[in-house]
Amino acid sequence: MGRGLFFLTPDGTLRPLAIELTRPPVDGKPQWKQVFTPTGDATGCWLWRLAKVHALAHDSGYHQLVSHWLRTHCMTEPYIIASNRQLSAMHPIYKLLHPHFRYTMEINALARQALINAGGIIETCFSPKKYSIELSSVAYDQQWRFDLQALPTDLISRGMAVEDPTALHGLRLTIEDYPFANDGLLVWDAIKQWVTDYVKHYYLDASFVQSDKELQAWWTEIRTVGHGDKKDETWWPVLKTPQDLIGILTTMIWVTSGHHSAVNFGQYIYAGYFPNRPTIARTKMPTEDPTDEEWKCFINNPEVALLMCFPSQIQATKVMAVLDVLSNHSTDEEYLGKDMEASWIENPIIKAAFERFNGKLKELEGVIDRRNVDKNLKNRCGAGVVPYELLKPFSEPGVTGRGVPNSISI
Repeated sequence: MGRGLFFLTPDGTLRPLAIELTRPPVDGKPQWKQVFTPTGDATGCWLWRLAKVHALAHDSGYHQLVSHWLRTHCMTEPYIIASNRQLSAMHPIYKLLHPHFRYTMEINALARQALINAGGIIETCFSPKKYSIELSSVAYDQQWRFDLQALPTDLISRGMAVEDPTALHGLRLTIEDYPFANDGLLVWDAIKQWVTDYVKHYYLDASFVQSDKELQAWWTEIRTVGHGDKKDETWWPVLKTPQDLIGILTTMIWVTSGHHSAVNFGQYIYAGYFPNRPTIARTKMPTEDPTDEEWKCFINNPEVALLMCFPSQIQATKVMAVLDVLSNHSTDEEYLGKDMEASWIENPIIKAAFERFNGKLKELEGVIDRRNVDKNLKNRCGAGVVPYELLKPFSEPGVTGRGVPNSISI
């Protein structure tokens, strides 16, 4: 296990101060724990490099198994199943959600065959190894809550924002230059406005929501069947008013579009060069109960120790190939707010609402471009800094590091 300590500098950037690595008691050995810092001496610098490999490997596993697989691919399945079982194809909420479920069950089936399966790429190339799906399962049991999947509550729960009615979006960010939050909240607001316009057209007041038997059966199945082990939790939103429905739908659409895009389509750009983000640490730290021979080898050849700790060539190659595929936009990609569903064109009120949604997303593209050349935003502009474009709504095919599709389709 590992955890890092960072210092938030006056210019809004984070500076790593320390990494603590812990090995739990195993095979009769007591717990091992040590803190590493970016010290000035040569030995300390090499130990710091190795500590970063271990910390990044832990984070890579958490990213794939929790932030990516669990919170987007996995958790969208109950919504899809309940929608197909409880809502007719003519139901307005089915029509709203249907574009956001495109290909998700298919890509999840493929993932279970080749990525998260026993002995698959995740188990053989990422640090949790055979405990990978157990890690995802435990994270679901201990951490996952529907109400915390909404971007504003997600940021608050992680300590990255506090409620502030006087601030933009009603939130004050802990780190003002936080690209995911700054761009994500604009996408969130655009989705919420579109959903609000849509829902209020069909549900004039609370009685319309409460008397819609299909809608109520849909929400009941999601809570009590799709999440049967959490059905009695008090944090589930109620579904009694149009505002309740707006919150539920906005969260679902955000997860399938904005959240998934932010954790998926930048993977090759950020991690395709595997030393920048190794997925597994193959050796223990040189300071963990070394023999005299092991310590001597490290002192004489620290670069070899680093290479041995990195993923192997075959592991790195497999992960690079997978990240390239996952980061690719297909030629028939359907982007958030770009193309209107045929049935919406026939309804002038819904058509106008969607056109406003489309216009807001086009405007967002320019906002993100301006932010990426603002020299005051040092987390997205500067020498060696990759511009943050993951939440730019539209993209051409290929690996572009931008584009927010409607659905989880890769």
